[in-house]
Amino acid sequence: MTVTAQAPAPIALSVTERLQRTVFTALGGLPSGLLRRLAPRVVNADGDVMAPEIALLLQASADAPDFSDGTPEGARAIVARDSKVFADEAPAGVRVEPEILMPGGLCATLYRPATPSNALVLFLHGGGFVLSSRQDYDVPARLTADGAGVNVLSVEYGLAPESPFPGPVNDAVTAWRFAVEHCAEWAIDPTRIVLLGDSAGGNLCAVLANEVAGEEVRPFLQVLMYPVVDAVGEYSSRTEFAHSAALSAKQIDWLTDLYLPDRNDGLDPRVSPMLATDLSCAPPTLITVAGFDPLRDEALAYAARLKESGVPVCVFRESGLVHGYVSMTRISPAARAALNRVTGAIRTALKEFR
Repeated sequence: MTVTAQAPAPIALSVTERLQRTVFTALGGLPSGLLRRLAPRVVNADGDVMAPEIALLLQASADAPDFSDGTPEGARAIVARDSKVFADEAPAGVRVEPEILMPGGLCATLYRPATPSNALVLFLHGGGFVLSSRQDYDVPARLTADGAGVNVLSVEYGLAPESPFPGPVNDAVTAWRFAVEHCAEWAIDPTRIVLLGDSAGGNLCAVLANEVAGEEVRPFLQVLMYPVVDAVGEYSSRTEFAHSAALSAKQIDWLTDLYLPDRNDGLDPRVSPMLATDLSCAPPTLITVAGFDPLRDEALAYAARLKESGVPVCVFRESGLVHGYVSMTRISPAARAALNRVTGAIRTALKEFR
């Protein structure tokens, strides 16, 4: 039996936050020609041009506080505030069930699409293993449930430094086993569970898929959005975008120090799935990368390794976007289109293999 509690209520915006939201929403709605004239033209080494609304956003936020200059608590507050300001409009028809309590105090939220579905997305949010929450990712979860037409189970895994490695990995495995065990109760087919995560959540999905690869019930599909998959490798994109306002090398180091108190753990495949000896039993995989993301090249390298291992792989290259674009859909048509491609791909994959 699933034990439930009341799900947290949405947090209201302050007057200042509502004003900022209005301004940034108007920015994303400007005609593309005007946007291109107003925005700085940002080009990467591959010749990709940053989406103008993203370039303007990064320019406007250049002097904003850097979360890595403070404490984890302060950083979480900054991210939570930004998540509220940039949150997209929630689609109508998605139903949220009471909060689910799992073993060990792990919590999750189950979103139901307007049209009943027997498939499930197990969603693990991003945030560098230190930041963000289910509340911060409420709208992306709703957009996924609506766009893909599936149930979405959004998991509140433990965060570092309170829960460093392997805490989040263990939580992801717990959530998977709980979901499999309760599928019948939720009217879900356990063979139709999709893993979806962005950034650190993408890492946890990749690790989870590898951890359960030998089990009877395995993921139907894994969707890794701009994931971090190699804590020890050297990649050109990490150098090229070391000073990215969306995710800098300084911020990556700060987050990694909190998640991995012992940096030698970076060699563990449960931290760096790129280093897994055998990937041949991984599920079919969709990987998305952003053209201006320091994590771009390691994600592409992981896609190549999966292909070499005989795993069906599809890569979506969102050339004009930056790290974290799933949370920018309100102000960026390019980001919203990128998320729509992901949810559309999930919907199509589930429809083709009924």
